[in-house]
Amino acid sequence: MITEVRAVLLTGPCTDDPWLSVFKQSRSVALIEIVTSGGVVGVGETYAGYFFPESVPLIVDYVRPILIHAEAFDGESLDVGVLAGRLRTCCQYWGRTGLGAAVISGIEAALIDLKGKLLDLPAHRLLGSGADTPEWLPAYATGGPSPWPADQLIEKVDFYLGLGFRAFKVASGYLDSTTRQERTAGSPAAAAELEASKLELLRDHVGGEVGILLDGHMGHREGPERWDLETALLVLDAVAPYRPVFFEEPLPYHELDGYAELGRRSAVPVAGGEQLSTFAEFLPFLQRDAFAVAQPDAAWLGMIDFVRVARRQHESGRSVAPHAWGGGAAVLQNVHGAFAAPNTAIVELPPAAGPLHTELWGGALELVDGNVHRPDQPGLGVRLTDAVKRRFPFRAGMEEFSSVPGKLMRS
Repeated sequence: MITEVRAVLLTGPCTDDPWLSVFKQSRSVALIEIVTSGGVVGVGETYAGYFFPESVPLIVDYVRPILIHAEAFDGESLDVGVLAGRLRTCCQYWGRTGLGAAVISGIEAALIDLKGKLLDLPAHRLLGSGADTPEWLPAYATGGPSPWPADQLIEKVDFYLGLGFRAFKVASGYLDSTTRQERTAGSPAAAAELEASKLELLRDHVGGEVGILLDGHMGHREGPERWDLETALLVLDAVAPYRPVFFEEPLPYHELDGYAELGRRSAVPVAGGEQLSTFAEFLPFLQRDAFAVAQPDAAWLGMIDFVRVARRQHESGRSVAPHAWGGGAAVLQNVHGAFAAPNTAIVELPPAAGPLHTELWGGALELVDGNVHRPDQPGLGVRLTDAVKRRFPFRAGMEEFSSVPGKLMRS
């Protein structure tokens, strides 16, 4: 039976990637440990720990009695869906979406990790992978801003290719490496010209076999930098000749009809979904075939809903590419989800990951020739030791957010 449920907050270097650490040096993660009377410990992560870590222990404390008083079980009788469902029912008024749902997703992952350890099975098997599950899936380096001047963008791409990746993603626009100011396009036509020239530069440099992905980041932009449907269509048409793998978040998420229109009219696969915190939030987009490539984050909407999204996409002949910018446990949750899904196109990985990734995933994550290996350790394969907890004590104020007047990002 479960004897303890606790949150573990850690803070450490955001990344060892020099092209990203210049913009963000520290990060926090929020993990959940579920301890059994037999001494087996399940570990999961909620992506909420990257944004609002101080909230996670409050929610874990609130729902702890539901797990502590659950009926006794062995590995076979531990029903993760039932227990996670009880948590969501208890928090129905304030946890149906968003923060509450995201923390419950971390607890759900810890239950899956626990069950995998009790049954000596990897998490992806518990989520539905089978004998035909591939041993490898293609991966891409998630690269953040496109640095300016453009020769620095080429250096950045070469760094990722040197790490063994055969695909990479960079952001729309340019960010001046010296001033940290964005270089704005000014008009829809100028935005399309900027992105097309960038793609032409990159394609000429890397050749035809390397995957190029673009991220509009419109899920959190505002003001003149937020694209409308006209701008998005112009940009997607302009970059199409350079064959991007997909274009992520070309519109804000409240533009549901706009996403559906892009899906109908664009030759470039449109991707999105990282901010959607439940299957129910995804469903209106899935019903409209708004995403050619859905991007659920298993540390945000949960591993079970991740697979539900993937299967619904599969029914429509469409794919998934997990979003993964949490810590090491969150990345593993997404990798297991990717191998459990029948239609994973490519897997996002943080390149040159920092110790809050590598110390937690240990040998469970392996990249060879641009492909990520299927993790087959029991559970998730996470290593959360006392030494890791001591090495990375939590520091408040290291959260991520979208800067607005009165609350500006610091590194």
